[in-house]
Amino acid sequence: MPLTLMSRRNGEPLIMTIVRKIVAVVALCLLPLTALADENIPDQYPASLLYSKPIEVIPNVWTSIGATAPPGYDNAGHNNNLSFLVTGDGVIVINGGGSYGLAEALHTEIKTVTDQPVKLVINENGQGHAALGNCYWAEQGVKILAHEDAAEEFKTNGHQILEAAKQRLKDRADNTCVKEPDETFSDRKDVSLGTMKVEVLYLGPAHSAGDTQVWLPEEKLVIAGDMAFHERLLPIVDDTETAGWLETWENEFEKLGAVYVIPGHGHPTTMAQVRRYTRDYLVYLRGKIKDHIDAGGGLDKAFYVDQSPYKHLHTFDELATRNAGRVFQQMEFE
Repeated sequence: MPLTLMSRRNGEPLIMTIVRKIVAVVALCLLPLTALADENIPDQYPASLLYSKPIEVIPNVWTSIGATAPPGYDNAGHNNNLSFLVTGDGVIVINGGGSYGLAEALHTEIKTVTDQPVKLVINENGQGHAALGNCYWAEQGVKILAHEDAAEEFKTNGHQILEAAKQRLKDRADNTCVKEPDETFSDRKDVSLGTMKVEVLYLGPAHSAGDTQVWLPEEKLVIAGDMAFHERLLPIVDDTETAGWLETWENEFEKLGAVYVIPGHGHPTTMAQVRRYTRDYLVYLRGKIKDHIDAGGGLDKAFYVDQSPYKHLHTFDELATRNAGRVFQQMEFE
């Protein structure tokens, strides 16, 4: 009976379902060793504006992995992951992209995978890499969804974000404009399309306003957005709540029980890996800053607390001292 028991999801033998999932997890664990993102490689896919050609993470779930370097002309501003789901009755895109051209390039790649139309775009937050490509998708008649806080962030700062992108990307920002989302949600938006059940979630404060996760409960896969980082040092920006981020992680994100994680930045991996480079880094840095404050230290020396365990991560040199200063400013009055 165990060898003939059928999976409820797709009719394959249950033993084969288990083997397939084990193989996928092992592949994700090995991926960073065999296909590391490299901040020194300006472009892994010269035939496209995309930094890398989309890969299929598990069946029908694809992602184009962005550079782990800061956004710039060489990587066309593609320094986050642009993902899409092929549902059988249309495609759901996660992240509008950092420009009109990047969105168009992603669409070109989608068309090589499936002839199903794109029916929904989800912005993971209100930052440029998530939303500046919205204008392309709007031209295609695609609805755009975002959390209400992300939508407000883009409404308030979108034109400033656009001008900064134009300075970095020059002609690679051509046709890019500010297009706000068509629809917003507060805590959760359920989307059923084709064979997929998708939960669009706001789990709580994290990296930036309205950080959104896309959870596939049947596949046990989460497209984490900037809740989770891998291979590069996470940035702590002005509106990052590090204490709130940790609370959200412990109380909500970890409890999803994801087997597969597509982080906001870095290769798809496991929960253990993103925990190591996101949650554990925040705990470590906050601990170092607490010790510094308890010893009577000020902001001038806080920038230089020891972060050497994370020195191997991409963007460490650009972000480590800035992160320490911002955490000090937060914790000084906690």
